Amino acid sequence: MSNDVKKVLINGQWTSGHFSSTFQSTNPNLGVANSAKFPISEWVDCESILSAAEAAFLECRSLPSERFADFLEHYANAIEADKDTLVELAHSESGLPKSPRLADVELPRTLSQLRQAAASARDQSWRMATVDSKAKLRSCYQAIGPVCVFGPNNFPFAFNSIAGGDFASAIAAGNPVIAKANSSHPETSERFGLLASQSIAATSMPTGLAQLIYRTSHEDGERLIADPRLAAAGYTGARSAGLKLKAVADRVGKPFYAELSSVNPVVFMPGALQERLEALVDEYVTSGLMAAGQFCTNPGMLLLVDNAESKKFLEMVVAKYAASTPGTLLSPSVERTLLASIQVLTDAGAKLLVGGSKFEGVRCAVSNTVMQISGDQFAKDPHVFQTEAFGNAVLVILCKDLEQIRSIIRSLEGNLTGSIYSSTKGDDDASYLAIADALAQRVGRLLNDKMPTGVAVSSAMNHGGPYPATSHPGFTAVGFPASMLRFAKLTCFDNVREERLPSVLQHNPPSDKTWRMIDGTWIKG
Repeated sequence: MSNDVKKVLINGQWTSGHFSSTFQSTNPNLGVANSAKFPISEWVDCESILSAAEAAFLECRSLPSERFADFLEHYANAIEADKDTLVELAHSESGLPKSPRLADVELPRTLSQLRQAAASARDQSWRMATVDSKAKLRSCYQAIGPVCVFGPNNFPFAFNSIAGGDFASAIAAGNPVIAKANSSHPETSERFGLLASQSIAATSMPTGLAQLIYRTSHEDGERLIADPRLAAAGYTGARSAGLKLKAVADRVGKPFYAELSSVNPVVFMPGALQERLEALVDEYVTSGLMAAGQFCTNPGMLLLVDNAESKKFLEMVVAKYAASTPGTLLSPSVERTLLASIQVLTDAGAKLLVGGSKFEGVRCAVSNTVMQISGDQFAKDPHVFQTEAFGNAVLVILCKDLEQIRSIIRSLEGNLTGSIYSSTKGDDDASYLAIADALAQRVGRLLNDKMPTGVAVSSAMNHGGPYPATSHPGFTAVGFPASMLRFAKLTCFDNVREERLPSVLQHNPPSDKTWRMIDGTWIKG
């Protein structure tokens, strides 16, 4: 059986490992299983991976930051050279268009993340080296230890468990990574694993720096999180599975950085609709239906004051949703979950204006869906009306006035993003601050006159937010060097001799580009 099944990457070796069952990904455009079979690894493989990661971390602790940068840069170059193969694999497993989505947008973003991570590793300013000469105290951030990364289904490149942002952040901070592939794109992950293992060898890094498994039982996944050899985990995916893993991590006191769910509320203020209604319809529809709505920042909740302009806006959105061919969903499970979420919302009283059913044909698809409720309905059952319909569906809330919008916002769970569209002529200025103040407390990123679906890989980006958008509101999953701090620990050195200190805390730092705080003043070098 093992001869027909893909291998896992353990301590630098591709091995059949230990498994009793297999799985296959699905081509969502064709509605059929892809041919490759992948193992559901048993605990003995997890044990081997944890031991290898622990050994690798002992080696990593003595390596200069430049070595991790070298690996990341070599890996980025290898991915770039192999882009055609990666795009073909990801397309067959995710249904996402080869161009522009995979080849022209997501792959370049992935390369940028790896290279930005490498630059941060070389620079070392992320370590926040701090010196108090009088007290003979010095501190800096250091690698935390082996990290497990659980990748999501919707970004086969940019959030891949062995190539994406969490992976790059953890490696740049000096940690080995155990990558748990998403079951929707295991063959894409395998290809990344091959390139990563080649880059490890080419840069003479520890063989256990990056390891890959595809799936485990739920019990073994929880056991993996609880194991003391694992220092932290990064997770992007469904709320239900993430909360189970988080509960395990919380029980053992382990950092678990999870991105769980978000409806990303968008407020169209009255002045904005009066001023540029048709343009806002086009902008919203483009964003809401992009990639069949399968973004964690998809604008899935619209808040409008119930008046003539908002009714016209809604009619135009419904017409465009009805006229547009729905995009392909990532997998049969995404299709089932979207339909189930729509059912939850309509059972609770949401009026179905268009869509709500499986789209005809063999591919994974649901008709573009618009649902409507009143502000009073939301107020009676705010929990159920925040159900995330992950995909090409939106819930529109028609409110009595801006004060009701503000009240609804204050009752929202945490979200990744929140957007406010207002008049460019100042007609909404009197009410804007109250709306913005309420929304800013519920989101990680507040936008004005802009849809949230683009997430720039910038040092100023926050891709995070209050629970349940993420498990910790103080950290971001996108942007360097801030994202690296999730996988680091702060260490203080008290009266430690100069030669025994990390190089970043010694009198002459390893780089003249490193920012450090010396006796209360930030200096470079």
